[in-house]
Amino acid sequence: MIKKHNKAFGIVLRKLREKSRFSQETLGFEADLTRAYISLLERGKRSPTLDTIIALCVPLSISPAEMMMLVEQELGAMPDPAY
Repeated sequence: MIKKHNKAFGIVLRKLREKSRFSQETLGFEADLTRAYISLLERGKRSPTLDTIIALCVPLSISPAEMMMLVEQELGAMPDPAY
């Protein structure tokens, strides 16, 4: 099951990556991560560590605080699942 916060992080990461005109492979290289791991993050299938968030923020030219603010906004915009 994909957790809502991981999905929100993935959406934000993809938007920031595309805005920076990076491929998953290029962002992975710049952040010292694999393309496959970037893909898993963007699909919400992995939860990033603080080290990973910081590594991603450097090439994306955004602070970790700004990135988390965007994730929080994305979470607020997501519909609650129907139970």
